[in-house]
Amino acid sequence: MKRVAAASSIGTTIEFYDFFIYGTAAALAFPTVFFPEADATTATIASFATFAVAFFARPVGAIIFGHFGDRIGRKRTLVWTLLIMGISTVMIGLLPGYEVGAFGMFENGIGIAAPIILVVLRFLQGFAVGGEWAGATLLTAEYAPEGKRGLYAMFPQLGPAFAFFLSSLTFLVASITVGTASDAFLNYGWRVPFILSMALVLVGLWVRLAVAETPVFQEAQAKRVAEPVVAENKLPFLDAMRYQWKEILIAGGALASLFSLFYMGTSFLTSYATKNLEHSRTFVLAMGMVAAVVFGLA
Repeated sequence: MKRVAAASSIGTTIEFYDFFIYGTAAALAFPTVFFPEADATTATIASFATFAVAFFARPVGAIIFGHFGDRIGRKRTLVWTLLIMGISTVMIGLLPGYEVGAFGMFENGIGIAAPIILVVLRFLQGFAVGGEWAGATLLTAEYAPEGKRGLYAMFPQLGPAFAFFLSSLTFLVASITVGTASDAFLNYGWRVPFILSMALVLVGLWVRLAVAETPVFQEAQAKRVAEPVVAENKLPFLDAMRYQWKEILIAGGALASLFSLFYMGTSFLTSYATKNLEHSRTFVLAMGMVAAVVFGLA
């Protein structure tokens, strides 16, 4: 159970770290790097529009990975979500800007192709998180002893708190390392957290591959082989939408209110505090780390 709890918590930490660093970069760097020809307000709106793409992708990822999680197992699908997230995140870190290259390459940038590719990669991030979160919770809940599913299903929920702390920390270190000069941070400083995520992904894969498939899934598979259902539903998601649409809408509405406040605090306020309130980037990121600790404890 310790290994399962660690695997689920580390996995969601890495997934949400990759997800959150995009929000921080969208607040601090993307308006200038990918939308330099727009005025400041329009560039900020465009930057957060690319951030929003992931929230349309998350339900898609949840449906697809949820379906295959029931077919081929929780472990396999969670390995795929980690790989998709890791590859797309590193590619964002290497992506040249509209007019700014990447690490000295593409000196003049790649123009309109840059924000288009950014949107595609952001969609893949959301797609991966959609499959990760529920899958990681299932992994721990299905392993948990009787009467303790709620306790063990808590461990994946610690991931976002750890991730927000790490994302703020890596951007803080990058800001301090490259200094306050805008050119250095916009050219390569913001890229460092994205590229470093590959090391975290490798650690996550190592931990996750060490965990066996859940006993609940193995029992369900054995029962399916021993007692094949003649008219098994190929798309159970459609049954869920047909018979439990009220529960889905209620749960979705409850989480929408939570997430809207959460991402205002973790992404938009980073932009507002630095640009409108004129706080220093290091101060805002340090406050994010303090908030992450309170978040995790709560």
